[in-house]
Amino acid sequence: MKDRGFRTFAAVLSGLAVIYFGVTGHRSNGGQGGISGGVVLLAVLAALLVWWLLRPGPAK
Repeated sequence: MKDRGFRTFAAVLSGLAVIYFGVTGHRSNGGQGGISGGVVLLAVLAALLVWWLLRPGPAK
């Protein structure tokens, strides 16, 4: 159960990182800010990928 907390933390952190870098990358667009739908989709996909990659291995 301890692994699930780390998986959740890493997945949320990766999603927030994608949103952060997606928003700060658009600031050079004349001051127009905000989160686009594509950035949100990429954040969700990144979080799911991290969740899947950090799954526990088979029990031995």
